[in-house]
Amino acid sequence: MHLDIQKSLESVLVERAQLNQIAEAALSVARLLMETGAPAKIVHEECRRVVRGLGAQHVDLRSGYASLDITIDKGGIDFTRMMEVGPLGVNYRLAHAVRALVTQIAEGELTSAEAISELTRLEKGTARHPPWMVAVATGIACAAFGRLLGMDWAAFIPVLASGSVGQRVRQLLLRHGVNAFVVAGFIAFLASGLGALGSRLAGSTTVALAMIASVLLLVPGVPALDAQYDILEGHPTLGTARGVVVSMTVIFMATGVLISGALLGVLR
Repeated sequence: MHLDIQKSLESVLVERAQLNQIAEAALSVARLLMETGAPAKIVHEECRRVVRGLGAQHVDLRSGYASLDITIDKGGIDFTRMMEVGPLGVNYRLAHAVRALVTQIAEGELTSAEAISELTRLEKGTARHPPWMVAVATGIACAAFGRLLGMDWAAFIPVLASGSVGQRVRQLLLRHGVNAFVVAGFIAFLASGLGALGSRLAGSTTVALAMIASVLLLVPGVPALDAQYDILEGHPTLGTARGVVVSMTVIFMATGVLISGALLGVLR
């Protein structure tokens, strides 16, 4: 009888070790999708596909703004695990790569250990555009949107330059761990000030619009859409948290522009 109990315990331990790996793979997928800008519905769907593809029968996932926890069941044995979520951003190239990997896992082509290894490789090895290219492209986008808003051509190059500088400084500050809201306020102040000064020197008659266009890089469009989508799809806690972050970002952004405009005498 003692031997039977020992074998039973060993079997349970093996099952729990397997469930731990399944949970890690599923949570890693969910974390990467959250951090790359996916809404909660997609995160939950892809997580379920991973768990079922790796052999578990039941999964419950709770998605919070800064953490995820999952409970999975296989053969009457359940296992719960949590994982921290990093800063939420936008990286659709990595998100598409992760979802393609999920399809492989769901079709039974990978074990849980192989899935974890491949997810680590994707996170570290997925190509990114050079920072300078992102900065210049951001500046061009700000200037183009400025034209759509009615900004004159004289302000185009100054806004392009101020948007590019703002984006590059933003990248550096975030890389050094500066608070994201402080970064939003400072970059709004810096970019709008540079845009206003440059537009004045260029002879623009739409300096106020140039200031606004210079800070469009800070508009949290994807998080705002995700917040609405999450609430509508039945994830109000996460959606509300995202909405609060969007609101705070906009407040700090507006504050930076107002301070800059007041100092330069543009906005009164």
